[in-house]
Amino acid sequence: MKDNITPKELMLKKIRKALLEKRDNPYPNLEETPLYKTNEEELEILFAQELAAVSGNFIFCENAVDFIENLLTLADKYKWRKIYCWEPQLQDLLAHYEFPFYRSDKDFEQAEVGITMCEALIARNGSVMVSNANAAGRRLSIYPQQHIVIARTGQLVLDLKDAFQLLKERYSTLPTMISTITGPSRTADIEKTLVLGAHGPKELFVFMVDDFS
Repeated sequence: MKDNITPKELMLKKIRKALLEKRDNPYPNLEETPLYKTNEEELEILFAQELAAVSGNFIFCENAVDFIENLLTLADKYKWRKIYCWEPQLQDLLAHYEFPFYRSDKDFEQAEVGITMCEALIARNGSVMVSNANAAGRRLSIYPQQHIVIARTGQLVLDLKDAFQLLKERYSTLPTMISTITGPSRTADIEKTLVLGAHGPKELFVFMVDDFS
């Protein structure tokens, strides 16, 4: 009779036996154990280091003028022409300094650069939290080959849980799409070779502006 037991029945028998056996919890204090070591770095330094580790670019700006000057330098260096920005606050800032950009999605298939804001910067792993609550929506952070993120210093937090706390404080109802961006898009599906920009932006630039005035 024993020989007639199917593999499935044998597996279920082992599961039942395991459930009946009482064993001591090998990790009784797991939930109280900190997931990470205590951070002793300044958040700006930690974020810059972690972003660089995932092939991102970090630029700190003291004010709006500093931001525009750095943006102009990048645009000239990379010969950017099709730059898109859909968020009113950023549009007003760029227009004030006569920086050329596209306000609508006209000829969007030719977009080279997308400029967006974000919900938070997560220092622990150099990630950027975005949502669909901003005017940039989903497309502007995904389609163009270059993604530029603008953040204030007050949006820089240590961990993911801190970023979600910012969201809860900002929105009475959380956005329907919340995501984190950790460096440029990448894949190693083809012959285990790492390729950047396969399914999204090839480069990520994060501008942290201390004072927008």
